[in-house]
Amino acid sequence: MTDLATSPDLDAAMDRYRVELTGYCYRMLGSSFDAEDAVQDTYIRAWRSFDKFEGRASLRSWLYRIATNVCLDLLKAGNKRARPMDLSSPQHQAAAVLNERPEVTWLEPVPDGRVLPQTADPAEMALAKESVRLAFVAALQHLPAKQRAVLILREVLAWKADEVATLLDTTVASVNSALQRARATLSATRVRESEAADPLDTDQAKLLEQYLSAFEAYDISRLTTLLHEDAVLSMPPFDLWLQGPADIAAWHLNQGIGCKGSRLIPTTANGLPAFGQYRPRGDRAPGHVPWALQVLEISDGKIVGLNAFLDTARWFPLFGLPEQLDDSYEAQQGA
Repeated sequence: MTDLATSPDLDAAMDRYRVELTGYCYRMLGSSFDAEDAVQDTYIRAWRSFDKFEGRASLRSWLYRIATNVCLDLLKAGNKRARPMDLSSPQHQAAAVLNERPEVTWLEPVPDGRVLPQTADPAEMALAKESVRLAFVAALQHLPAKQRAVLILREVLAWKADEVATLLDTTVASVNSALQRARATLSATRVRESEAADPLDTDQAKLLEQYLSAFEAYDISRLTTLLHEDAVLSMPPFDLWLQGPADIAAWHLNQGIGCKGSRLIPTTANGLPAFGQYRPRGDRAPGHVPWALQVLEISDGKIVGLNAFLDTARWFPLFGLPEQLDDSYEAQQGA
């Protein structure tokens, strides 16, 4: 029997794996809140069955086994998270219709600190950020649940085939076959590349500064020069999405004109650059109120994706963003 069976530090021992387990469950489920719940359920199940844990596997492997079963149970209903681009064709601004879909429809953003374990190895951190990108996690949702688990365990977490086979109670041959099929499906989905948030990348920092400046000035002509020719704007929980600088600019100058005068606070989400967007309060009242969590996808020095997640009552507390911006913030910005 493992020494942990009588240790008062069992909670601490399990909690060492909370971030990486949350990252694993997030990739499996595509929801930051479902991932948190799955990890909590994993720990409850672990406590209840700890007397059966005899230490033949590591505590980490045992927890991953439980977490995998939790996720597979949640995925039995067949629900899979999506982005607007997965559900419909792009609309044009002039005829755009805002059609809201339920929360369970959407792939959710996640704070980096919840899913990316700290590491001093730049290569490991780059891989971790790559594996939680919106486009990659959305592509994972196209895989059957067990193929999803196999691909994440083998190619993201670098488990050996025999380790995955043991975890899933299957054979190495079955694991290798599932991995091959998963790779083929991902290849067919053509996951769009984007650059991870990197404060040391001077070109990226300059682009983000230009974006912040243009958006806060609401200089849409200048903003569109920062966009790739097939850049996409999406706004969950609406299934509307627009493609191309012309339609994106027209949206901001028409239906989205209420964003004029907004303020942005930098953050990160899914390993990508992000901003908390606050719109003017209205009725000439001072201050700004939450409007969207903007997650930017960047490639080759241009913005290829503007993802505006509008359910700020969920996202701003999760990301530790202020409930509002008052005059003191305005004074700080002007200093």
